[in-house]
Amino acid sequence: MIHDSMDKVKKQTACGKPAGVDKQQESIREALSKITHKIFVMSGKGGVGKSSISANLATGLADKGFKTGLMDVDLHGPSIAKIMGLEGMLSISENRKLIPYSHNENLKVVSMQSLMQDADQAVIWRGPAKAGMIQQFVGQVEWGNLDFLIIDAPPGTGDEPLTVIQTIPEAKAIVVTTPQEVALSDVRKSINFCQTVKIPIIGLIENMGPFKCPGCDQAIALFKSGGGEKTARKMDIPFLGTLPFSPEVVEASDDGTPIITKNRNNDFSMALTEIIENMVKTI
Repeated sequence: MIHDSMDKVKKQTACGKPAGVDKQQESIREALSKITHKIFVMSGKGGVGKSSISANLATGLADKGFKTGLMDVDLHGPSIAKIMGLEGMLSISENRKLIPYSHNENLKVVSMQSLMQDADQAVIWRGPAKAGMIQQFVGQVEWGNLDFLIIDAPPGTGDEPLTVIQTIPEAKAIVVTTPQEVALSDVRKSINFCQTVKIPIIGLIENMGPFKCPGCDQAIALFKSGGGEKTARKMDIPFLGTLPFSPEVVEASDDGTPIITKNRNNDFSMALTEIIENMVKTI
């Protein structure tokens, strides 16, 4: 049944407009009306830790008692299912809607990987099919009433991020970068993208910042430091904070347990908890 749903997404008309588009738009409007805050986590390039931040951000909000959804729309490189320790495929309800994974009583999760029998299967789709699947993730999933929907988007400023913004026009963005210039150059493009399409930016998070040497307690900056804050100041957007590089984050993600759950005393967890508290106050 799930593969039937995916096949329907790929069957486009000549103009790229899916059949039943009016009904789909109504489903999207109905779903969004039950979600208070929609947050789009984006980055200018891959490899900056956007997905691990999305997973831990959603988990941290859920731990604070907020009803939270986590949606992975990185169709070509979904990693949320692995980070959250989810296996198997999604089920379908009696009214033919996808039932998201319940990670706990406050956190629901949907990932493209949850629709594929083989986790290593490549998604070879053109733009209209990808846009249709993203719209299904919003309108054809039983999200229910949520305080927050965290959307882990693919890197860059292409079809998928644009589709998410067009599908969820009231969403706000959190932009993730690492401190070195090669990442900052790309993240400036993402910030300009948000400003061009008029999506409000909650702020910028600098990931993989300096960390304490376990031997001498001195700060080590593998990827330089301070670039994120300087970029935020220059681009006139809020700076939410720096998250230190932490091997524990990598290990926790591979184990399928977000670090903010596995070790709350980890420096990354404590820094992200502070970012979450500030973000909630701001919103």
